[in-house]
Amino acid sequence: MLFRIIGQAVRRYPWMVVAVVVFQGIQAVCNLFLPRLNADIIDYGVTTGDIGYIWETGGLMLGLAGIQIVCAIAAVFFGARFAMSVGRDLRSQVFRTVGTFSENEVQRFGAPSLITRSTNDVQQVQMLIMMAASLMIAAPFMAIGGVFMALAQ
Repeated sequence: MLFRIIGQAVRRYPWMVVAVVVFQGIQAVCNLFLPRLNADIIDYGVTTGDIGYIWETGGLMLGLAGIQIVCAIAAVFFGARFAMSVGRDLRSQVFRTVGTFSENEVQRFGAPSLITRSTNDVQQVQMLIMMAASLMIAAPFMAIGGVFMALAQ
């Protein structure tokens, strides 16, 4: 049931999902490239005494860190927008469904239970989507990129 709901949401807001994936991917690439630049500063700048190379590579690192920050903010923004849009749609569906219940059905489920379903349960789905957008999308990028960076060393 949950996977069906999330699948419908992904089909409904594909551009938000693509934005999260793109920004998380860029962030992961920058995150993986920074240690390599740090090693280059030590190998080619500090050991040879090349101050110009240290400044140049340090500036590149600073630029990559800035790109990483911007992409992280954008990924969280689009992930939150996606989660909130899904939550809004779910609450609307729950409200419409509860509105069609007869008096007996409302009594059987109970008003407190129905309120919990339309607030807390939907919020839990929103948090799942937000965490998936933040962690579960970035993890494969970091894992695959980490393997490639390790093999390159």
